[in-house]
Amino acid sequence: MVGIIMFGVALLLLLLGFPVAFTFGGVALIFGVWAEGWDLFAFMPFRIYNIMQNVVLMAVPLFIFMGLVLQKTQLAEQLLESMGRLFGTVRGGLAVSTILVGALLAASTGVVGASVVAMGVISLPVMLKYGYNKGLACGTICSAGTLGQIIPPSIILIILGDVLGLPVGDLFQAAVVPGLVLVGIYVFYVLSIAWARPAAAPPIPFEDDGSTKTQHYLTALKAILPPLALIIVVLGSIFAGIATPTESSALGSAGAILLAVLYRKFSWRLVFDSALETVKITAMVFAILLGATAFSMTFTYTGGDTIVEEFMLQLPGEKWGFLILSMLIILLLGFFIDFVEISFIVVPILSPIAESLGINMLWFAILIAMNLQTSFLTPPFGFSLFYLKGVAPPSVRTVDIYRGVVPFILIQVGVVISILVYPELYGLG
Repeated sequence: MVGIIMFGVALLLLLLGFPVAFTFGGVALIFGVWAEGWDLFAFMPFRIYNIMQNVVLMAVPLFIFMGLVLQKTQLAEQLLESMGRLFGTVRGGLAVSTILVGALLAASTGVVGASVVAMGVISLPVMLKYGYNKGLACGTICSAGTLGQIIPPSIILIILGDVLGLPVGDLFQAAVVPGLVLVGIYVFYVLSIAWARPAAAPPIPFEDDGSTKTQHYLTALKAILPPLALIIVVLGSIFAGIATPTESSALGSAGAILLAVLYRKFSWRLVFDSALETVKITAMVFAILLGATAFSMTFTYTGGDTIVEEFMLQLPGEKWGFLILSMLIILLLGFFIDFVEISFIVVPILSPIAESLGINMLWFAILIAMNLQTSFLTPPFGFSLFYLKGVAPPSVRTVDIYRGVVPFILIQVGVVISILVYPELYGLG
């Protein structure tokens, strides 16, 4: 039971606010030495060396850099202004445009914090000004900002590809349909609310700035085409088999620099700041990975994985019992800890059991990815909620944000259930 106790202690320390990487590494060291002695960690340097040699993980800093460069070119601002003019006069149109921009930002930048902050700064005041329901406005922005976690290129999918031993390109392809379905259901929900309760999402009066509708369409097209071209180059090169995800991430970084030049935002300061931020985020991810590696090694050597496997295999319903319980565990853990910790700690425990039950691992990975996306919305520690609260006007209370995200959390859970029950509809059967 040492491994199970160790897992409980680690979760408790995380809830108390201790740093993730040091919590996992420190707990693993204490329990490992207590249970097995110092010799347990003799091969730890070789494990670290193997992680540093992993070519797949090179895509993580490159995609982060690409997203940060695009964030600093004010891509989100231009997209939101253009799409707002196109859809704003429709009932619920501003919320719909926010979701569509969120999808475009997801496929081009994938930086959740940047997307939520940009949309919170630009869209939220406009929605509130014209009488949008606070909960609906906040929920729309938070959920649209998290689309970058399922729509490729996604950091979650790269990490899961490494943890589960699956080709990242296959994961990217498998995630496209679920991501688009989620966007479609978001839009349908917003339009339904606008139709059922017109006061919750009123149309925005057309502001005549002397431009014709054709000019508005052309302006929107100019804002949409550059990021769309980058999406096609990055994902198209992967899907066509021309480039690996690692190579396409380098291509995407170069494309982001080119877009910065086209938007006339390029400067060496922009490159330096983006690179510095990339190093900070990447260091955080890899520090967690090293701590998680030590944790999973100790957990395995103390027999914790055997206890979990025996318990899971004795569940009623075999495969279905395992899948349902796994999704519930990941969903509940997402209320309290980040997707990176879940990916590096919980998923390696579950994956051997899934393989032994003959579960399609690509299907299992997409279920996990969609489930992990929910962790950005679930209170009390959903990151999107914090990002939005940080830029929201004083009139928006925390309870407004919490209340607003609940329908979108239910939508995400519904999509997870649909992927679980009808995988063939998503090409995962």
